[in-house]
Amino acid sequence: MLINFVRGFCMALADSVPGVSGGTIAFLLGFYDKFIGSLDALVSGNKQEKIKAIKFLIKIGIGWIFGFCMAILFITAVFESNIYEISSLFIGFIIFALPIIILEEKECLKNKFWGIIFVFAGAAVVVAISYFSGETLAEGINLAMGEFSVGTGIFLFFAGAIAISAMVLPGISGSTILMIFGLYIPITNAIKEFLHLNFVYVPALFIFGIGVIVGALSVVKMIKKALVKFRAQTVYLIIGLMVGSVYSIILGPKSLDVPKEAMSFDTFSIIFFIIGGIVIWGLQFMKMKLNKSDE
Repeated sequence: MLINFVRGFCMALADSVPGVSGGTIAFLLGFYDKFIGSLDALVSGNKQEKIKAIKFLIKIGIGWIFGFCMAILFITAVFESNIYEISSLFIGFIIFALPIIILEEKECLKNKFWGIIFVFAGAAVVVAISYFSGETLAEGINLAMGEFSVGTGIFLFFAGAIAISAMVLPGISGSTILMIFGLYIPITNAIKEFLHLNFVYVPALFIFGIGVIVGALSVVKMIKKALVKFRAQTVYLIIGLMVGSVYSIILGPKSLDVPKEAMSFDTFSIIFFIIGGIVIWGLQFMKMKLNKSDE
């Protein structure tokens, strides 16, 4: 139970701020296949598979909800005031995790060096999205009850579907997608108000939530099939998405409520970068020790 709570908590921290996705964290911590398989089992699995998936996802979900609420209420301010240290930490996560992933997937990647094409493709997608993240598609949206139109509701639905697809896929975070759509601040503010028992934003959050569910159900089956039928290509693509997310993290400070300069060598923290590596290798060690109990 504890390991899955920690997994969900870490995913939520990544999902709540622009940068890396929760899917990236799941892949780094070695439970991405099980996570995607469990989501897929909810839709197309038999009764026994659904029960097993529900038990696993509830454990992940408890940690995720706790982590997300913590992030929205408290941690976001810490991220903003210490963005360069946190960004250095995330880069440490990725750089130190890449050799772990390659070693764990060496059998499927063996003698398939042509897959480097997918690495470049994945990196290019994330870099392109990150580069254009400053150009928002919507500005000044009011999500209060009675203040947004039918068109805005439709926009919320599709934004939710696309954002959750990014959260599930390793690479760029759904929060970055919301930033591109101009919805990151309106949505996080709406959630914060809801947590403070202000229900004026419930209709907007409900529409957004439906989009999230539809998007998750749509993308999960595609990912599951890709991991089974084209695992090498998919792993190479995921590695590319992760490499590209480093660029997204470097630009992260520019997406804050009060924008800051993108990370540079002067603002990069080698200490937090190393801490990120220690955390990844520590979690890898913990995963190996607790893997038998995580059935």
